[in-house]
Formats: sequence, structure tokens, C-alpha cells
Amino acid sequence: MKRKGHDHKESFSILFISHAGQKNRQINISQTASRVILFLLIFVLLVLFGSAGVLGWMIYQGGLPGSGQNNLRAELNMQTQLVQQLETEKESLNNEMQALAQENEELRSKTAAETAPDKEEETEEPQEADASDDGIPRRYPSSSTSSLLSNYSEEEPYLSISMHEEGNIVATGRGTVITVSSDDTYPVIVEVEHEKGYKTRYLCRQDAEVKASEGAQVDAGDTLFTITTDETQLDYQILFEEEAIDPLTVIEAKG
Repeated sequence: MKRKGHDHKESFSILFISHAGQKNRQINISQTASRVILFLLIFVLLVLFGSAGVLGWMIYQGGLPGSGQNNLRAELNMQTQLVQQLETEKESLNNEMQALAQENEELRSKTAAETAPDKEEETEEPQEADASDDGIPRRYPSSSTSSLLSNYSEEEPYLSISMHEEGNIVATGRGTVITVSSDDTYPVIVEVEHEKGYKTRYLCRQDAEVKASEGAQVDAGDTLFTITTDETQLDYQILFEEEAIDPLTVIEAKG
């Protein structure tokens, strides 16, 4: 008969030696348990190495938390610089517009001075002017230096003229004064009816010394009222057949 041998399972022992005079302890670990522990250690190492690899890839790709904020911050800085550049360009355009407006005003003043009647010529040749007066309001409404503020338009159907103190507003043609009045906008309103369907209105935005009276007959150049305040605005209007027309189409160069 064969002698049966005993099967011995392999195991590992861990001996804990005490240096404090206590009993030593020994722990036996079976082969299966040791394999499980080894597997767990390998798994933990794989997880750690995998996490390190993913983290490195994210760093390389710029995908770490906070990198998006950095990108947004950089884009915000670019937008801020663009806004500042646009503000600078806007200020430059405003300066150019102001320069153009000033140049336009100087040209208007020069044009008004060239078209305004010469006071010396009026005093030297009054009889010639009266002789040529056919009732049509061809004369410029001011007998002194003035500046043209704005031309005739559909929204403002009159000429706007800036007058100096002690300047005279004169009748632009022979006719009859039919109205001397005022309203909330114009302290002085004088209306003259001329021949051939013409009518003129002299609308003063500041107080003035009225010289004409309703029903009075006036000739071209007769004073209707005298300006008492510097830079007084006169709105001069011509009506033909009760319709407003551009005064510059009727006014002659010599007034």
C-alpha cells in the first residue's frame, strides 16, 4: 500500500518583533490572499500612473481648470483695447466736424457780407434806388453789417440773419405796412404788402424800436424798426401769391 502524503498549502508569514519586551506576533497569509494583495497593489499603481498621464495630457493641451478663464481674460483685454481705439477715433471725428462747422460758418458770414448792401452806395444814390423801385422786394432787409445764419428751407421758410445793435431793418420794396404786431416767438412782427402779389414779413426774435405804423406807405430802404440788442436774429420771409418762396431768388446783388 502506498502511503498517502499530506497536502500542504503554501503560505507566507509576517513576524512582528517587539522591542518593548512584549510577545512577538506572527501573521500567516495564504498564497491566495497574497495574490489578491499583489493584484490590488498593481491596480493602484496603474491608476496612479494613468491619472498622471491624463493630467500631463491636460497640461499639454491647456485644458487645466483656470486656462479658460485666462483665455476669457485675454479676450476681454483685446475688447477693451478695441473700445479705447474706437473712442479715440470718435474724438478725432468730432474735432474734424467742429472744424468743418467753423469753416462753414466763416463761409456763410463772408457770403452774407458780400451780398449785403453797401451803406455808402445807398446814401450816395438814394434817388436811383427809388427810381428803380417797382414794388418787387428786391432789396436786402438790413441797411447795416449783418451775418447770414441759415438759408431758406421747407422746414424754415425764411432767411435767418444776425444783426448788430443800432442796425436798421428796412423795407425791401415799395408797399404798405399792413401789420405791426408780436407773438410768443417774435416780439416784433412787421408785414408789408407789395405790388404784383408780393408780401414781406420781418420777424424779430428780440425787442426792437419800431419806426413804422400800420397803414403807412413805405419805399425801398425806409426804416421799419431799429435793432437795440447786439446779435439780434431777424427771420425774413417773402410770400408770392400767399406762398413762401426763397428770398435769395428775388433779392438783387446790390440790394
